[in-house]
Amino acid sequence: MSGITGRGARPVRLGPRAVAALVLISAIGVVAFGWPLLAGADSGLAHSRDAPWLFAALLPLLVGVVVAMIADAGLDAKAVAMLGVLAAVGAALRPLGAGTAGLEPMFFLMVLSGRVLGPGFGFVLGSVTMFASALLTGGVGPWMPFQMLSMGWFTMGAGLLPAPDRLRGRAELLMLAVYGAVAAFAYGTVMNLYGWTIVPGLGSGISFHPGDPLSENLVRFLAYCTATSLGWDLGRAVLTVVLTLTVGAALLKALRRATRRAAFEAQVTFDVPEE
Repeated sequence: MSGITGRGARPVRLGPRAVAALVLISAIGVVAFGWPLLAGADSGLAHSRDAPWLFAALLPLLVGVVVAMIADAGLDAKAVAMLGVLAAVGAALRPLGAGTAGLEPMFFLMVLSGRVLGPGFGFVLGSVTMFASALLTGGVGPWMPFQMLSMGWFTMGAGLLPAPDRLRGRAELLMLAVYGAVAAFAYGTVMNLYGWTIVPGLGSGISFHPGDPLSENLVRFLAYCTATSLGWDLGRAVLTVVLTLTVGAALLKALRRATRRAAFEAQVTFDVPEE
């Protein structure tokens, strides 16, 4: 007779190969977002030119993270199926709030999914969800790989929050709500860094000046974020907090139940019948 021994609904474990892949892809992302701040005034470089190269690097690295997680943690087709279902739901949620003061319910789903399934799974889920939603809404453009990276980091961060095996109940929801609020502003700020360096004709107090000292450009960047996206980021943060505190407990329970039934990382054992 055979049986399966599981460990309950714990986040998907990250092995050394998956960690290395995440570190590499994150390092590439930091360089992709930040290099204009260090480029010379006459470099002639632009984000619209580097976006295809970033996208070309991002896709195989995402596949590499998945393959490394399969090799390190023994994930199977059930994990890939759950990834597809959650990404589809997240992509479907995104258009519900598009263009409405930053009210984007997909962020709430990403926070809770990252918490339950862990940082590696969360990074892939966030990136794939943003890619799928771009295809669904027609939002494909040079900004898409940057959005994929930002959403990957957003979801991965939820998986890195402390005590995933012990903290439950109201305290966990409060922690996730605080993280969702802070990370919602962080997501907007990171995406602003992409847009700010390519938008011409802004006021002198908030414009990006290629070749200027980093400290001066960062002051202008803070002014740009305050003037252009503070209200949008606030709407995203408030909705994420409200949804987390109201329906977060039910969704966490459902995600953990689905994870237990999927039995990720479960070990199959065989009982030899006695003669």
